[in-house]
Amino acid sequence: MTNSKLKIAVLYGSYREKRYGIHVANFVVEQLKSVCNPVLADAKAYDLPILHKMYKEYKDEKPPKNLQELHELFESADGYVLVTGEYNHGLPAGLKNMLDHFQQEFYFKPAGIVSYSVGGFGGVRASVHARVVLGELGMVTPSAIVPVSNIRKTFDENGKWDDANLEKSFKKLSDELIWYATALKTARAEGKPY
Repeated sequence: MTNSKLKIAVLYGSYREKRYGIHVANFVVEQLKSVCNPVLADAKAYDLPILHKMYKEYKDEKPPKNLQELHELFESADGYVLVTGEYNHGLPAGLKNMLDHFQQEFYFKPAGIVSYSVGGFGGVRASVHARVVLGELGMVTPSAIVPVSNIRKTFDENGKWDDANLEKSFKKLSDELIWYATALKTARAEGKPY
């Protein structure tokens, strides 16, 4: 059943030349279509500069168009899914940079984590890093995460997958995410603690 009133932003942030992770981000968007209204936020497409000024710091001047568009997307989203590769045990710089431009937009909303790697661990160390960052930004993370191991074998060059376990694993995450998004949307409407 689709909850068309819920908007989930799918955040992806690799800037690499060959971006295998975009297949994972597209998979997430496709899977979410049956339960909500997903929107892909690809950091490379928005091409933000390295952080020197957060969105909230544009008080008396107009923010750049790409920053304004992301602000509006993140502000209107009821939740997020972070799709992250693992770069030296952490988040890709482009993804972290996109997150760092914002703050209040994320408060009291849930964020699921889907990680990937070319190796067998599926980016789980980046997931640990992501939980800390997302928590600091005021988001709650569902306990379920989805690690995608051996990404080049899991997805073909056209982004097709043939892995029932991946779909089953993501369904568990999306069920929890939608529950949190629904509950927290109701709670936010009644007021925030600060």
